[in-house]
Amino acid sequence: MTKTTDTRAVIEELLRRIGEGDPERIAALYADGVDWRLSWPEDEHGRAETPWIRHRATGAEAADHFRALAAHHTPGAADTRVERVLVDGADAVVLGEIRQTAAPTGRSYRAGFALHLSVADGLVVRHHVYEDSLAVARAFTP
Repeated sequence: MTKTTDTRAVIEELLRRIGEGDPERIAALYADGVDWRLSWPEDEHGRAETPWIRHRATGAEAADHFRALAAHHTPGAADTRVERVLVDGADAVVLGEIRQTAAPTGRSYRAGFALHLSVADGLVVRHHVYEDSLAVARAFTP
């Protein structure tokens, strides 16, 4: 297998696990020392309304991310559509749209996203999210 094939297999497995919603199984695909970044302004990280939006560095923190994300959204009211997965060697870009409902406010939102992932030794070592943070923030603002 080539590096591109290996990367695609890991990313497809990651997306499958995210769809299943088991934070521990998702986190098992992340390396400790993962470079996890979000496209939110630094002063917006750690807001009480959106506690999952912060930088991460370990597999355990990745599990926390997916638990917090689930806890702050209405179960059964989510739909993530992956439009394209582009792979080049160890790097992959996932393009799509998230549709969620903020549990505290009941407001639905749609947010386009790009997810830049890198894979090394069968684990995700980079997780950079670029999304419509304004749509998310508006849905969670009381």
